[in-house]
Amino acid sequence: MKLNERSLAFYATCDSPADNTGFLYKRGERHTAYHRRWFVLKGNMLFYFEERESREPVGVIVLEGCTVELCDSAEEFAFAIRFSGTKSRTYVLAAESQAAMESWVKSLSRASFNYMRLVVRELEKQLQEMRWGPASGCGGCRQLPSSWKPQPSGPERSPERLPALPAILPKENGCAVWNNVPGADRLPDTSICSGYDSEGTPRPPPLPPRRRASSSEAGSAGAAAAESPSTFCRLHERYGQEVARLRQEWLERQRGPRP
Repeated sequence: MKLNERSLAFYATCDSPADNTGFLYKRGERHTAYHRRWFVLKGNMLFYFEERESREPVGVIVLEGCTVELCDSAEEFAFAIRFSGTKSRTYVLAAESQAAMESWVKSLSRASFNYMRLVVRELEKQLQEMRWGPASGCGGCRQLPSSWKPQPSGPERSPERLPALPAILPKENGCAVWNNVPGADRLPDTSICSGYDSEGTPRPPPLPPRRRASSSEAGSAGAAAAESPSTFCRLHERYGQEVARLRQEWLERQRGPRP
């Protein structure tokens, strides 16, 4: 990998926000002595400087294809950055406290693009499950074998027992489908996922089922319908006479006693 030194130096010292900064002890490659360096983590690049006020970094570690793990060392709170490969170098670092070590291990483990790719995939999966997941009736699937068909249950299995109600069609998303267009007596195509149509595009949610009248409501409605117009006229006349009598009494009270 070829890196431009000027571009790296500018990126390391520019005002862009850093993911983590602080002093760490870095073990030398040839000598096992530890040197205190100022580290700056930006993206997947870990820069280290001789001093905090240094204008250019001493080196950079590209955090791709590596693992961050704790290690045994003479220094306390030590951890290592190991790269895959036989000739790859292992960087051994040590923090000044337990909290600093945990913070650096966590941030370095999440710095690679591979980790970000996994996070993006997981977020996309969760978004798809929120949109078309449990509510779609098939767990967010996009395709299902053509042999899948909904199995009616309960009253839907024997519509002939309810002669006064229309035929019950299969359910989609747990709700009955009501269709008034010609050919509604034919069963819908359920060979694909209920959340998508035949072309694979998302389908809008079905209409809610119509509310069926209970036995008590149906009885009261039938009784009301059984009343003849003559009964209504008698009731209207009776209450009308009572209202007229009450009005006459009120007018007499308003006029007061006669002299």
